[in-house]
Amino acid sequence: MTVEDIVKFLRKKGWIESTTESGAVQFNSPDFLGFNPTIEINIPRIVHAVDLDRYTSKMLDTLADIYDLSVTDLTYLIKPIINCHTQIYTADHVPPFLAKSLLPFPLYFLFPFSLSTMIFRTYYAYPYRWHYQRWYRKASEIIYRIRRPIERSGLGPYIGLLIAIQIFFVLLPSTPEFEQLRKWSWEHHLIVIPQTGPGKILAIIILLLLFKSIRNMAVAVLEKLWSLLAILPEREVKELIQRYLYLGRFSYIKQETLFRLLQHQYPEGTGFVVLPMDMAYMGAGGLKHHASYHRQMDELAAIKERFRDAIYPFVFADPRRIAAEPDQFDYDVIDGALVLRDCFIRKYIEEFRFSGFKISPALGYYPFDERLLPLWKYAADNAIPIMTDCSKGVLYYRGTKRLEWDRHPVFVEQVRGDYYKPLLMQEISNREFTSNFTHPLNYLCLLEELLLRQLVSNSRDPRIREIFGYTNSKTPLKHDLNHLKLCFGHFGGDDEWIRFIRKDNDNFASELLRNPNMGMSFLSNKEGETRPGRLAQIWRYGDWYSVICSLMLQFPNIYADVSYILHNPDIRPLLKQTLLNPRLKTRVLFGTDYYMVQKYKSERTLMADLADSLTNKEFDLMARVNPREFLYNKLYGAINI
Repeated sequence: MTVEDIVKFLRKKGWIESTTESGAVQFNSPDFLGFNPTIEINIPRIVHAVDLDRYTSKMLDTLADIYDLSVTDLTYLIKPIINCHTQIYTADHVPPFLAKSLLPFPLYFLFPFSLSTMIFRTYYAYPYRWHYQRWYRKASEIIYRIRRPIERSGLGPYIGLLIAIQIFFVLLPSTPEFEQLRKWSWEHHLIVIPQTGPGKILAIIILLLLFKSIRNMAVAVLEKLWSLLAILPEREVKELIQRYLYLGRFSYIKQETLFRLLQHQYPEGTGFVVLPMDMAYMGAGGLKHHASYHRQMDELAAIKERFRDAIYPFVFADPRRIAAEPDQFDYDVIDGALVLRDCFIRKYIEEFRFSGFKISPALGYYPFDERLLPLWKYAADNAIPIMTDCSKGVLYYRGTKRLEWDRHPVFVEQVRGDYYKPLLMQEISNREFTSNFTHPLNYLCLLEELLLRQLVSNSRDPRIREIFGYTNSKTPLKHDLNHLKLCFGHFGGDDEWIRFIRKDNDNFASELLRNPNMGMSFLSNKEGETRPGRLAQIWRYGDWYSVICSLMLQFPNIYADVSYILHNPDIRPLLKQTLLNPRLKTRVLFGTDYYMVQKYKSERTLMADLADSLTNKEFDLMARVNPREFLYNKLYGAINI
């Protein structure tokens, strides 16, 4: 960063009052920085251009003391914020049968996601645009002219009563007794709307159009019915409907339009990590050709070309696509390093300069899938970041649980004495057994050399042994993934944060509190003895927040973002506490999960809530300093904003 950059920033903030014709810079006052009025910076009000280097260095040193940061990190604070978790994929990129795990065959065919998309597209193509039509404004004027004399004359309640009678008879059951009452009311002109089907519909429309209180009552009833879904045994039904609604709401919008809408909610210059989704293999039906994963990525490449340094898109990696498409990921191994051939990954990472990889194991695979191991070696050696979804959401594998998914491929549990068997995972429903793929403890199989060695030893592809320098099961690997740069999206989910808060007597959570520099021990007990079955105990009884924090403390490049969970005010005190840890505070990233989180709060509201909960220093770490460390890679260095 040059002196000119800093002066430009100070001027934009209003900390520089003016510049004279001779090139001098006039500051507002000695305490112009505004962080603490009691701190004085001994800088003259008039600083000549030749002295800017010296005074700028002095300013940065003083600010570094205030922020308790290095001068290098401090320069990041002068730069824009970065939202590390956003999405702009559309309804076209979602398979049709998300309801497959909730409804029996063939009922889920009756509620395809395309139905929600069609309804919203029809609404935005026609009724939504009526507000801007001349005839709509004219109709509104006519309704106003009808209502105005009624309200002024005091006849409103009587007319309301008359219409209420019409509605009463509309809803009245058809029985001989009520038919006599209906006939009498008709003869005495209490019913003025025919009781036919169209007449009933007309009565309801008139009631809703003319009386706002009735409309509000109808909305209140619908909201109560909606809230009932939250207490049903299948709470997932409500969550899935919400996902349908919010994806459908944006079904008429293209990715670029969504990105522009996102930009407009943030200060100028803000950067955004954009995460695509590849749902072709989740067992919920196929996608149309125009909405294929390749088309989605082509659109993202065009958006990146247009918006340059405002967008940092990732590449989605699915082991099943790698297996199905040989040109997806291809490489040579040269002296233990991966050199990419001409393939999809190389084009988007090295040519189009996409910023990282995205995975979503809940779609039906482990993050340590053998087909992904070479990709993770390439990412680790080049410091390319990986973003993984780590929460229990509604986008998960919709197919049938396979037999091999009953036992964990790596972790074992004690049967008796020294006899161990692979960890039994007895979950049956899709939502439950797919959380086994998402569990943060799975990533220890990549980061811990002993566990990675086991995976490499069992690999079917001989090139994997060459990549990691495998000798035998007793000899450490020559190359491991200890330096893998990984971010846990959603930080495990707000439900796991609440679980940590409420489990006062949990031994694993207590380990994190008692040992804030290392967190829980994964492979050994409190006596320091290695216990193969300990991981099974953590798997079953440990909360995800404690596991993720422990991984962040023990490995150099592990991050977590607070996307989506920010909407829950109950997690903010724990977030504040997390940022007090000197190690953890450098690994937490700001993210929102736009646009999925909007079913709870808007982007502006999330920003305001965060500003109310955190200090400037804490927010700047999450949104300015840490994201730049996360996005740095060895292929093309630091990001430009």
